[in-house]
Amino acid sequence: MAKGGHKGKGKSRRRVKDWQVRYEAGEDVEADLARRQGFSPREVKLGPGALSETADDANDESQRDGMVTGVFRRGVFVRVEGEELFCGLAKTFRPPDGFEHTSPLTVGDEVRVALPRNEHVGGQVHLDRNRMDGMILSRRPRRSLLARPQPRSAKRRDAYDTECFTKALVANMDDLLIVTAVAAPPMRRGLIDRFLIIARRGELEPMLVVNKIDLGEGDEPILADVADQGVRILRCSARTGEGIDELRSALAHRHCVLAGASGVGKTSLLNALVPGTKAATREVRAKDDRGRHTTSQARVYDLHDGGMIVDTPGLRELGVGITAAELPWYFPEIEAVAPRCKFRDCTHTHEPGCAVRDAVETEQIPPRRYESYLRILESLG
Repeated sequence: MAKGGHKGKGKSRRRVKDWQVRYEAGEDVEADLARRQGFSPREVKLGPGALSETADDANDESQRDGMVTGVFRRGVFVRVEGEELFCGLAKTFRPPDGFEHTSPLTVGDEVRVALPRNEHVGGQVHLDRNRMDGMILSRRPRRSLLARPQPRSAKRRDAYDTECFTKALVANMDDLLIVTAVAAPPMRRGLIDRFLIIARRGELEPMLVVNKIDLGEGDEPILADVADQGVRILRCSARTGEGIDELRSALAHRHCVLAGASGVGKTSLLNALVPGTKAATREVRAKDDRGRHTTSQARVYDLHDGGMIVDTPGLRELGVGITAAELPWYFPEIEAVAPRCKFRDCTHTHEPGCAVRDAVETEQIPPRRYESYLRILESLG
């Protein structure tokens, strides 16, 4: 192809990069929204007159603060003053060309929502399957974020290029609730290690919940190693109810993310902590197909004593879906030193000129963290 055949491609890439930087930085885009004015009538059917002209002249009656409880292709669910609203995204919050399947929002995000004016409510509103209950104007900076790496493209230009986007899973949580079982299935040290590094990467407090204590004591060497890392351990049985009250008390007024392998009893714990969870779960509206083709199937469960638990399939997949190339991303101290290695594809296990192993020897990287890295790397085969 002749030179210049991809006219404008560089500009498009710069726009994608700019959008990614703003997205990860948690930039407040209300000022930008005021400059642009209005919303795209092509994407959502809230007419320009149904909302205030700009963020500046919107009064308190037309804007509310809320929390994202579900992310879907057509929009997001936002909890506003106890009510679930299906909202569209303002133009300043939409992803660039080529990334329409992604969303700059995730469950747990705190957002500002513009609501329709009272004079526009009524008439044939409920006859329009695409009509939104509101429009998201901005997102507050995140206090914490559970995420996983996601390659920019399935066809990388460089076989050793590990530059990734960050795929957000859950935001603004306090704790990562790691559930394991004493048996059926047995404890897995490698999986617990993975969840611990995920929690620390996302600035969450990890908590290990040992379920099914009615079946035995569990693997004490593993539990002792976890306790030595300063992780709180709670033992319980969802079947007998033993330890459930202590667990409920520990979670009161906390926002938690649930993690654990299949079969450890996460659903049973949810039912024990929040009786009637199935009835309380926010389901997709069958009448208008809102929420189909989901990009996130996270579910929010409210605790009776205050607080909430978020369960997301994306996090469960993260526990077993890490590749060797992505592993250093979960160890910030290793990721920071790795560029100084002699070889770009260094595994930090045996290669000459490895800056990571040198940093371990001088204790710039804690030996325990390096041992955890090796253990997980070996399990990836």
